[in-house]
Formats: sequence, C-alpha cells, structure tokens
Amino acid sequence: MRRWIPHPLLALGLTLMWLLLNQSVSPGHILLGAALAVVATHGLAALRPEPVQIASLRPVPRLLFTVAADIVRSNIAVARIILFGKRGVSEFVRLPLELGNIHALTVLALIITATPGTMWVQFNRASGILLVHVLDLKDEEEWIRLIKDRYERLLLEIFG
Repeated sequence: MRRWIPHPLLALGLTLMWLLLNQSVSPGHILLGAALAVVATHGLAALRPEPVQIASLRPVPRLLFTVAADIVRSNIAVARIILFGKRGVSEFVRLPLELGNIHALTVLALIITATPGTMWVQFNRASGILLVHVLDLKDEEEWIRLIKDRYERLLLEIFG
C-alpha cells in the first residue's frame, strides 16, 4: 500500500481539501483530487531522505515556551526600533553549530525565521557554520550563546 500511496493520510487530506476548495463531490473531482494527492505524496516522499528520529519529547514544552517568549520579546524590540529608531548595527553572525540532523536544522530554521529581527541566511554543512542576519546586533558573542544555549541544546536533546 505504501508503495502506491507513500503517505495515505496526507493523500486523504489533500483529496478532501481539493473537494472543499472546488465545492463539489462529483466523481470527476474525486478522481482528479485523488490523482493529484497521490502525485503530491510521491513528490513529498522523494524530498524526505531520512526518517525522523526523536530521542526525547521531554524538552519539547520547554522549547515551545522559550520560542514563544522570544518571539514576543523580539516583537517588542522590533516595535521599539520602528517607533523610536534606536538600534544597534545590522550585521551577519556566524554561528558554529553541532546540529547535523536535517530535521533539527529545519526546526532551528523555523525558529530563527519566525523570530522578528533575525533571518536564517545560509548553512554550510561541511563546516557547520550557520549565517544569521540580526537586525539589532549589540554583542555577537551574546547572540551565539543565546542560539546555542536556548535552541541548539534543546534540539540536540530532542533529536539526539
């Protein structure tokens, strides 16, 4: 079954979404939606080179709370910059990472990109160096320590 439809629940969800968006449950729309869903799930299977390996779920709530708090704090900081114009220098920071797991790196990319004032720019897999753009950089070492201590350490616990 998995050879024909690599992700059956996703295929079902995509088919249902197709029917909802088209506001029709005609046989033609059901067949077309199902065919597109099967093609899409095969494309997704080709993009996913390694399975997710979770070492521990215990740090997940702490990571979620930390990310939520940092996003709120960063929103306030960026609002102050916009409203009052006082900011440090906009710079690129090179962060040496221990993370190698593609899924952990993806989560880190989402965290950094979702946090206002920072942007994931580039990751060099060979050297393990992550390039991040920081809108309001005051202390580069503090940023490196912040990302390594607050995010990377927890992601290493989660993904092993």
